Amino acid sequence: MDALESELSNEEMILSFLAEGGSDFISGATLSDKLGLSRTAVWKHVETLRKLGYEIEAQPSRGYRLLQVPDRLTSLELSPLLMTRELGRTVHHFESLASTNAHAFELAQDGAVHGEVVIAESQTAGKGRRGRTWVSPPGKNLAMSVVLRPEIVPARAPELTLVAAVALADTLEGAGATPGIKWPNDVQLGGKKVAGILTELSADTERVHFVVLGLGVNLNTEPTDFPDDVRELATSVLEAKQQRVPRALFTSALLSRLEDWLDAWQAEGFGPVREAWKRRSTILGQDVLVRSEAKELRGVAEDIDETGALLVRVGERLERVLAGDVEQVRPRKS
Repeated sequence: MDALESELSNEEMILSFLAEGGSDFISGATLSDKLGLSRTAVWKHVETLRKLGYEIEAQPSRGYRLLQVPDRLTSLELSPLLMTRELGRTVHHFESLASTNAHAFELAQDGAVHGEVVIAESQTAGKGRRGRTWVSPPGKNLAMSVVLRPEIVPARAPELTLVAAVALADTLEGAGATPGIKWPNDVQLGGKKVAGILTELSADTERVHFVVLGLGVNLNTEPTDFPDDVRELATSVLEAKQQRVPRALFTSALLSRLEDWLDAWQAEGFGPVREAWKRRSTILGQDVLVRSEAKELRGVAEDIDETGALLVRVGERLERVLAGDVEQVRPRKS
């Protein structure tokens, strides 16, 4: 686990000051005054950062400036970039985990507070919908789970998947991509899956104790990284844009967008989320095939209702779908 997860460390503070300085040097005396440390102590913290992969230039009489940061997702990289109040303020970072959702669920059971985040550089057996596996190779993507403690009844918990989808789409658009959302939990680029969302909760009949929101985003995956059986179905931002994504910047932006949408959802209800989701939808108005454990149906995806359920027009009747896999199909020939 990241040893720097509970509060801003001296290294994080130094990185924050250097990041604010941009290409300018920050003098050792200034850092010493801001941190309440001796200049020798500041130098030791800078050396620690260098050992972690940060390229920091030092010049006599001018001070320090940050030239390059490692492509990692610890609190050292994220904290100086975060604009959130709560989300991501505590980061549990791992080189590898079987599943960030599973670990976050354990932390939530042990009392993790709203906004705590679990991130893994590599995920070997991530949870997907309906028992599927979401695998992420080392150091290329985002595998993250967020502990949420919304004050809602259990019936409203499925709305959080759509809240997250809208936040993800906004963040991808901010990164220069053109995303669409496929009900219930996929975000797409060019018709291929680039991100998935999995929500798991602990609740009783009257209230939600906590929700674990799992977010998997293919950022810098190359086509050869995908298993053969998903290569034609999945993509990454790198593949779509032909440009690598700074993962820490993307993650901090995603946490900010997610917090903004959670705030709007809590204050205004599901309405604004529903409208934003519909604008991004790739299936509304399309002929679809919906498969669930209980049944299979084909019709036109007409809308989502006030709870986030998919409404499918099958002949003269309107079917309300709570869960299932949706596939867009060609319209029947008349």
